[in-house]
Amino acid sequence: MSGEAFSFNLAETIVKWLDVGIFVLDKNFEVQLWNNFMAHHSCRKSEEIVGKNLFEAFPELPKPWFTKKVNTVFLLNNFSFISWENRPYLFRFAHNRPITGGAEHMYQNCMLLPLKAEHGKPEAVCVMVFDATDTAIAQSLLQEALEAISEISNRDGLTEIYNRRYLENRLSSEFDRTRRYGGTFSMILFDLDFFKKVNDTYGHLAGDQVLIEVAARVKEKLRTSDVLGRYGGEEFILILPETNQEGARVFAERVREAIALEPVIYENITIPVTVSMGVAEYQAGMASYSSMTHQSDLALYASKAAGRNHVTCYEPALEKLAD
Repeated sequence: MSGEAFSFNLAETIVKWLDVGIFVLDKNFEVQLWNNFMAHHSCRKSEEIVGKNLFEAFPELPKPWFTKKVNTVFLLNNFSFISWENRPYLFRFAHNRPITGGAEHMYQNCMLLPLKAEHGKPEAVCVMVFDATDTAIAQSLLQEALEAISEISNRDGLTEIYNRRYLENRLSSEFDRTRRYGGTFSMILFDLDFFKKVNDTYGHLAGDQVLIEVAARVKEKLRTSDVLGRYGGEEFILILPETNQEGARVFAERVREAIALEPVIYENITIPVTVSMGVAEYQAGMASYSSMTHQSDLALYASKAAGRNHVTCYEPALEKLAD
């Protein structure tokens, strides 16, 4: 056997048995080669496919998109790469990973290579299909883990609502969005009345239970777009997108009533709970969201001065309370 024949047979054997999908298309999209990987995963033997139009054999393929990809390789006489991140698969092949991996099909990277004739122009395109399922699953799990870590870092450990860092980021982004695109939003700052007395009388564990129960009652009232967080200690903030001051006041009254309606029960101890609330709305010309925080704080102070268990909306006359 000559060295040339040996090299050809070796290359043919490698292509046939390589654990990578390999098939070749001519300019009419007729299949010229179909290796064992493609035969195994498509359940279509080489003799069934070779000589047939690819799209007639596999009508489920994305014909317009893949036709454009192959024709571009012919036209530019250069390779092209398709990542599973842009298109998860070309052929909807099954995979042999555990179902718990979360993948419904084999993720695939594809490479398209021009096969050139003696004159240097491509006469066919070789398509290589790489199984990228392990990479896709690993990346998906990593992304889920990172999202879980991010979510945990944004949550208050006791009440499981958002923490101060997240609240300030959301206030900043909501403020910038409203200033740039128009509209409005409101925020409500509230805290528990006489909370120090609860801790001193019943203990900090009882106080913790009160904070947990208050957060849970408020969460029940939220719209999908609303944001609730613990600002610090017994202070909470509500961010209400696309809500004016009057709408925020009405919502605040519902929340106040829901909290005051029933006492918190802790180890057979009945603890009455009320909150004082301050409402502020975004106004054009504000320098930053800190202006809203300042205004809602003044309104909260006015609610306490009015006897607590009260809702107050900011108005310029409240500025004198800061003096």
